[in-house]
Amino acid sequence: MFRPSLLAAALGLAALPAVMHAQTAAAPPVPVHGTWRVEGSAIKNNGPREVIIRADSSASWGKETVRWRLPAEGRIMIALGGEWETYRMKLKGDKLTLSGGDLTEPITLKRAGPPTPRPDGVAIPGDPDTEQ
Repeated sequence: MFRPSLLAAALGLAALPAVMHAQTAAAPPVPVHGTWRVEGSAIKNNGPREVIIRADSSASWGKETVRWRLPAEGRIMIALGGEWETYRMKLKGDKLTLSGGDLTEPITLKRAGPPTPRPDGVAIPGDPDTEQ
């Protein structure tokens, strides 16, 4: 005879892989994470044309690595020279436009792929709010 408790146990075991996957699955990436390239001739000098924004709160371009955070919808803060600089941010599809802050005109970047890892030996800069 098949008992209800055995049925419950069998159903519970059948659901276990799905429950375990849900608990171990990584959170979806923040839409701003990735490797971004400056579109067209938006930079007038010979500066870096690629920005990498990582989940570990670091961002890199050229040889520079900084800390970043999203304080509010439509804003990104980047720690530069021991201070936070705040930019307006518009993300639409695979395009990211930054304006304000120390920028004299908006810059549009196009997603080129996922972020690359931070190089070994390169630390995430300190948070200007908590470290001096």
